[in-house]
Amino acid sequence: MSKTYGTTAKLVNQRIQEFLASQNLFVLGTLPGPRCHELKGSRKGELAVIISGNWRIIFEPNHDPLPLKTDGGLDWQKITSIKILEVIDYH
Repeated sequence: MSKTYGTTAKLVNQRIQEFLASQNLFVLGTLPGPRCHELKGSRKGELAVIISGNWRIIFEPNHDPLPLKTDGGLDWQKITSIKILEVIDYH
């Protein structure tokens, strides 16, 4: 992993460990470090956590159908599986 992500590899691994330790996305969202957030625009339906600086892990819920709240938003408490799409500096 360090060949691909260099000095950020340790933080990428830390975020992955946080994903694995969280019972659901809501739990991950309560942690201050990752700052989990839903994306907008062309990335609607995707989420991100901060690695460092501009680096993010981009992922999506791995559920079919998506667990939604009555208002149409994602139900973070029911998201128990994710698919990592990419690790990027997207800013």
